[in-house]
Amino acid sequence: MSTLAIKRLAVVVLSQLIGFIIAYLIVTVGFNLLPLFTTIQSPQGRSPAVYGTIYFIVTAVPLGIIVMIWMDAFLDTRILPD
Repeated sequence: MSTLAIKRLAVVVLSQLIGFIIAYLIVTVGFNLLPLFTTIQSPQGRSPAVYGTIYFIVTAVPLGIIVMIWMDAFLDTRILPD
């Protein structure tokens, strides 16, 4: 494998990992902060199991793709076409 392929693989794996971490923080911590910003009276924090596995994946993967776009731009892996 070339160094560019290894770099691309690292970008994809790290971006998805970061996406899952961000989604986990949104579901657990972010939902608990809702009473501070909305009219919801009780904290709405959930675990990924209660939130739903499919919903959690559908939340995390797009976040990972957004992170991958930025990592691709800054690390110059050329995953996306110019």
